[in-house]
Amino acid sequence: MAKIGRLSTKDSVLFLCDMQEKFRPNIFQFTNIVSNAARLLQASRILGIPAILTEQYPKGLGPTVPELGAADLTAHAKTSFTMMIEQVEKELEALGNPKQAILCGIEAHACIACTTFDLLERGVEVHIVADAVSSRSQTDRLFALSRLKQSGAFLTTTEAVLLQLVQDAKHPNFKEIQKLMFQPSPDTGLLAFFSAL
Repeated sequence: MAKIGRLSTKDSVLFLCDMQEKFRPNIFQFTNIVSNAARLLQASRILGIPAILTEQYPKGLGPTVPELGAADLTAHAKTSFTMMIEQVEKELEALGNPKQAILCGIEAHACIACTTFDLLERGVEVHIVADAVSSRSQTDRLFALSRLKQSGAFLTTTEAVLLQLVQDAKHPNFKEIQKLMFQPSPDTGLLAFFSAL
């Protein structure tokens, strides 16, 4: 049966890619992208989903921005454009090699793309949170999302992920997750992408 992309809390991991200070002025919709990623991180804590954080060359690009709320996570420094570096591989192995990855961060056409390709090659189902990923250029962002969909990744949104993970208003954590959705996700410029499909 073809994979339909149904998310589960049991076998998922949240990837938080390179949301760092030096990117702040240059990334399209940076504030809103980080805000959505922060909501996903809060949800992952409520639901017991592990999170993995990377930083691209932090000596030059600075630390992860504080508003992500990831100060308690170990930031894996990297220079490669994939998050799948040795330390991350070891962390995934320690987690029992989760079968689903929820991916957010920057940049869509670089580190998000390379990470997606590596995960897909390993047989991991990849869910790219479209309103929690971006690039400096909206053109690069939108073509990257299209390209990654062609490769087999699922495109989704912050709120869709939250709802799929709980699946029922009777879920014991639903009220906590619902609080994360009181304010709708901000518009991050994706409507142009869908009008082009």
